[in-house]
Amino acid sequence: MTMTQDRPVAEPTVSAHTAGDTRRAFLAVLGRDVLVTGRELPSFLAQVVLQPLFTLFILGTVLGELGYVSGEFGLVLLPGVIALAGFVGALQNTALPLTLDFSYTREIEDRLLAPLPMRWVAMEKMVFGAFRGLISALLMIPFGYLLLDRVSLPFAALPPLLGVCVLGTLLGAAVGMTLATFVPPHRIEIMFAVILTPVMFTGATQFPWPALDSLLWFQVISALNPLTYFSEALRGLTLDGVLPAMPLWVSLPVLVLALVGFGVAGVRGFRNRATD
Repeated sequence: MTMTQDRPVAEPTVSAHTAGDTRRAFLAVLGRDVLVTGRELPSFLAQVVLQPLFTLFILGTVLGELGYVSGEFGLVLLPGVIALAGFVGALQNTALPLTLDFSYTREIEDRLLAPLPMRWVAMEKMVFGAFRGLISALLMIPFGYLLLDRVSLPFAALPPLLGVCVLGTLLGAAVGMTLATFVPPHRIEIMFAVILTPVMFTGATQFPWPALDSLLWFQVISALNPLTYFSEALRGLTLDGVLPAMPLWVSLPVLVLALVGFGVAGVRGFRNRATD
C-alpha cells in the first residue's frame, strides 16, 4: 500500500526534474552560441548587414537624390529592407552552419551528445539563427533614419513591430532548417544561387504587394513567397494607411501557418539527417 501511494508522487517529481534539466541545457547551448556571436561580431555584421544596407543606400538615397524615386518610396522601402535583413539573415545563419555541421566539421555530433532531445537541438539551431536575423533586422532601423528622408516609425508601433520581427525571423530560420536538411550538402551552394535571389526579389521588399494589381501573374508569384507576408506585416504596422499594405489579419495568420509548416518539416528533416 505504501509503495502504491508513493509511486504517483515520485513520477511527477522525476518528470519535472527532467524538464528543468532540458530547459537549462537548452539555454546553456543557446548562451554558448550567443557568446560566440559576440566574439565574431565584425564578421557577423559584415555578413548580414552589408547587402540590405547597400539596398537602402542605392535605392533610397542615391536614386532619391537623382530624382528617380519619390520621397514616399522610403516609407515603402524601409519595412521591406527590415524584413529582408531579418528573413535572409536568419535563413543563412541557420542553413549554412548546419550544412557545415552535418558534412565537414561534424560538430553536430557534439550537439547530439548534449542532454537534450533531438528536436530541442533542432529548435536551438532555429532560435539561434532567428536571433542573428533579428539583430540584422533591428540594425536596419537606425540606418533607415540616417539614409532615408521622411521616414518615421510610430512609437506605439514598436512593440508589435518587434513581435512581427521575431515571428518573421523564426520563419526564416525554419525555412533555412528545412533547406539545410533536405538539400544534399554538395548542392547547397547551387540551392542558394537558384532559390535565394528569387526569394529576395519576389518578397515585396521594394514594393507594396497590393500595388501589383496590373501585374497579376507577378502578384500571384509574390503571394507564394513567405517573405512577402513579413514585409507586408511591417508595412501594415508602420504606414498606418498612408500607402497600401496587405491587411494584418491576412499577413499575420499566414506567417504563423508558414512557421508551423516549415518548423515541423525542418525538425523532421533534422532528425532524419542526424540518424543517417
